[in-house]
Amino acid sequence: MAAECARNALLQRVVDNKENAEKFKSDLMKIAMTTLSSKILSQDKEHFAQLAVDAVMRLKGSTNLEAIQIIKKPGGSLKDSFLDEGFILDKKIGLGQPKRIENAKILVANTAMDTDKVKIYGARVRVDSMSKVAEIEGAEKEKMREKVKKILGHGINCFVNRQLIYNFPEELFADAGILAIEHADFDGIERLALVTGGEIASTFDNPESVKLGHCKLIEEIMIGEDKLIHFSGVEMGQACTIVLRGASHHVLDEAERSLHDALCVLSQTVNDTRVLLGGGWPEMVMAKEVDELARKTPGKKSHAIEAFSRALVAIPTIIADNAGLDSADLVAKLRAEHHKEGCNAGIDVISGSVGDMAELGISEAFKVKQAVLLSATEAAEMILRVDEIITCAPRKREDRM
Repeated sequence: MAAECARNALLQRVVDNKENAEKFKSDLMKIAMTTLSSKILSQDKEHFAQLAVDAVMRLKGSTNLEAIQIIKKPGGSLKDSFLDEGFILDKKIGLGQPKRIENAKILVANTAMDTDKVKIYGARVRVDSMSKVAEIEGAEKEKMREKVKKILGHGINCFVNRQLIYNFPEELFADAGILAIEHADFDGIERLALVTGGEIASTFDNPESVKLGHCKLIEEIMIGEDKLIHFSGVEMGQACTIVLRGASHHVLDEAERSLHDALCVLSQTVNDTRVLLGGGWPEMVMAKEVDELARKTPGKKSHAIEAFSRALVAIPTIIADNAGLDSADLVAKLRAEHHKEGCNAGIDVISGSVGDMAELGISEAFKVKQAVLLSATEAAEMILRVDEIITCAPRKREDRM
C-alpha cells in the first residue's frame, strides 16, 4: 500500500524526453555524471560521461553490453582514455604475416594445433634409433599440415585461435598469406565472434557448417607502447571499444568498475527513458506522499506506513552523513522545502546545503529508482516474515526417560 503510493508519487513527477533527442542525450549525460560523481573518475566525470553516453547510444536500444569492450592500458592519464569505433584485440600480429587485411573473412576457433601429441602424464616413447625420432616428428608435422589444409579450405584470410598455434602451422599460414592470431583470451574471442557475426569452431571437416566472421579492415595499431589488432567495419555495427589509460593497474581496475556502473544505468535508461532528479529528492517526494497516506489510514496500518516514510527519509540522511554533513539539520531544511509547491530541493554535498537538483544537473533513472523501491519493500516483508518464524516458541521435546 505504502510502496504503491510512493511509486505513484514518482510517476507523477517523472520527465520523459524520448521525443527530443538533444534533451534526452542531455539527460543521459546528467545521469552518467551523477553515477560517476562518487567514484575515482569524479575529477574527469564529463569526459567519461561523454564516452559512456556515446558507447550506449551506438547500441541503438540494445542492453547487450558485450558489444562494448573495455581495454585497460597503463600509461598516460585518465583523460587520455578514448572511444574507438570497432573491435580491438589485445594481441600482436606474428612475424612474416600480413599487417593489413581488407574485406576479412575470419575463422574464430578453439582448437589444439598439437592434437596428436601424446599428452598422458608420465607417458614415454622408446625408440632404438634417431631415424625413428625423425619419423615421429615427420608424422606430427604431417598431421599439423593436414589440419592447416582443412582450415585453409574454409576460404579465410584470418584465423584466430584460443589456443597456441605453434611455429610450424604459423609458418604454413604465413606462406598462404593468412593472418594467424594465437592464444587470444576466451572473453576476447567470444566477443570477437559476436561482433563479427561468426561462431567459435572446434572441428573443420565440414566448412559449409562453419559460420565465418566478417569485417572491412584488420590492421595493427599502437596504443602507448603496445601493439594491438584493430577490427573495423564489423558486422555488428554498434560494437565499439573504450580504451582506458591510467597511471597504474589499480587505477585502471577502479576506473573500469566505475565506467561499467555508468554503462549499466545508461543502457537501462535508453529502454525506459523516464528520468528523475537525484540527491535525495525522490525519497523526500515519496516520504511526503506516504506521510499523507498514513494520516488518512485508520488503525494499526498507519503506524506501518509511517515507518515506511521514515525509512525513505533515511536515504537523504545517509547521503548527508557520508559527506560529513549535519544530517539532522539538512533533512529538517529539506522537509520544509518540500512543503513548497514545485520543489526541486535535494542535498548538495559540494556546498553542504540544500540545493536545486535541476540547476545542479543531478539526475537518476526512474527504472533504477523503481527497482530499488520495490526490492527494498520485498526484502523488508521477507525479513518480517522470517522474524515471525524465528520468534515462534520452540517445540517441546518429548520426555523419553
